[in-house]
Amino acid sequence: MPIKRVTALLLFAVVFLAGCTASLPVSDATLTQSPKAALTQGYDIRPIDDIIDAELLVTNFAADGTATLPINTAVPVACTVVYGETPDFGSLSLDQDMAGGTHSDHSPQLQDLTPDTEYYFRVQGVDDNGTLYLSEVMTFTTPSEADLAVTAAEEGATDNLASPLMGAEIVGASSAFGGAGVDDAWGAGSAFDGKANTAWSSAGDGDAAWVEVALAKPANINRIEIQSRSMSDGTAITRRFTVTTDSGETFGPFELPDASQMYGFDLDVTAQTLRFDLVETTGGNTGLVDVVVYGEFVSGE
Repeated sequence: MPIKRVTALLLFAVVFLAGCTASLPVSDATLTQSPKAALTQGYDIRPIDDIIDAELLVTNFAADGTATLPINTAVPVACTVVYGETPDFGSLSLDQDMAGGTHSDHSPQLQDLTPDTEYYFRVQGVDDNGTLYLSEVMTFTTPSEADLAVTAAEEGATDNLASPLMGAEIVGASSAFGGAGVDDAWGAGSAFDGKANTAWSSAGDGDAAWVEVALAKPANINRIEIQSRSMSDGTAITRRFTVTTDSGETFGPFELPDASQMYGFDLDVTAQTLRFDLVETTGGNTGLVDVVVYGEFVSGE
């Protein structure tokens, strides 16, 4: 289900545009206008093209019925996307950013999408001055069931030893945002599911965040890849992390240049359990988008 909570700022704008006209001065000119014209009189409503310079594209369609709409705005806004199978919409998605308020980098997640279906959507945002930005009503079509099945098969054909598809299990984590379970949104399992639309987030653990995974059996590990999560206010970014094995041997710290992509690091160790400690971060709800462990299981184990 799309997130229904709306930031106070956006709620303020909506209330004033939709329900507070009784407090406005009423003139003869206002009385002769259509209800819609009277409602919006005196408010600054602009096309969203004023603050974006890229095409609005829904991407990252996943077999679980989700997709994302990356948006970068020239001014900070509180951003929402309304969407549905008709121009009346029916669903609303907010940013996944936990910071709330206005910001410039947005990634709302659309959920419960049906395969091979045309959807209507509109992007809207409000800035700190109350200016409301609206896009035109646009459309996108979800991939067919066959295409989504191919995507699911590609996700399932993993050589990530830390994937649950390879028998790995989460041993523990420092915490999860909102008390999420391992397999819930923001749960520790989201760091090992191979999905770009999900991430594990701690509940404000900062430099004390950690997650531990047990492989199906001991393995000769030769490489790891990892991507930090981030928030638009600059928090939640991991700068350096360490890896500790079940024998107590610690590797690192390894440095992550940024949170925009996966980064790889070579290892040479035999282990079954790996603990990832986020030892230098920008604080807040630190966590990981994805963790990949490469190697070979030890024969005979």
